[in-house]
This record gives sequence, structure tokens and C-alpha cells, in this order.
Amino acid sequence: MTTSAKSATDLKPMGDRVVVRPSEQEGVTKSGIFLPDTAQERPQQGEVVETGPGRMLKNGKRIEMEVKPGDIVIYSKYAGTEVEVQDEELLVLGANDVLAVIT
Repeated sequence: MTTSAKSATDLKPMGDRVVVRPSEQEGVTKSGIFLPDTAQERPQQGEVVETGPGRMLKNGKRIEMEVKPGDIVIYSKYAGTEVEVQDEELLVLGANDVLAVIT
């Protein structure tokens, strides 16, 4: 899916969604064997680019996001939706798919 946003920061997620720039995967194993893209696993770590305002409760109050742009996070392996913005692969996740923040 290609979006019409001009840059990653132009992509504003809704509710409790998070836009993540996945980390680059190593194309070579520790023993020096080259791995084609089809053999590489999907990354599970990346940098938060943008966050939504947070989830809205039934009583009208909003739960603020626990992550912020610049955080390095670990997320569920097959979570989210891949989007392409200006030839950059990004991932839009639900906040509940973020497992941890690396400090």
C-alpha cells in the first residue's frame, strides 16, 4: 500500500495506533551465509515515528499513549499493517501490539 503522505511524519495515526520504522534486518548470518529477502524473518524491533492521541474510553476520557516518537520498541511478530511512504516501509500497529520499550 502506497500512501500520499509526503513524509513519515505526515502520517498521523488515529486513536491508539503507532507508526513504527522497522529496524533493518541482517542479510548475512553470523557464519557469513547471505540470506535472500524471502528467507529473512520479519523484524520485531523499530523506532516509533508517530503516535495517535490515545484510546478514548466510553466515559469520554482519553488514555494517553505510553510510547512517544523516538522510542525503540519491540512489537509482536506479525502485528500491524505495512505502508509505504516516499519509498520508506513503515508499520502501523495498535498500541497493544507494542510489547516493550528498549531503554
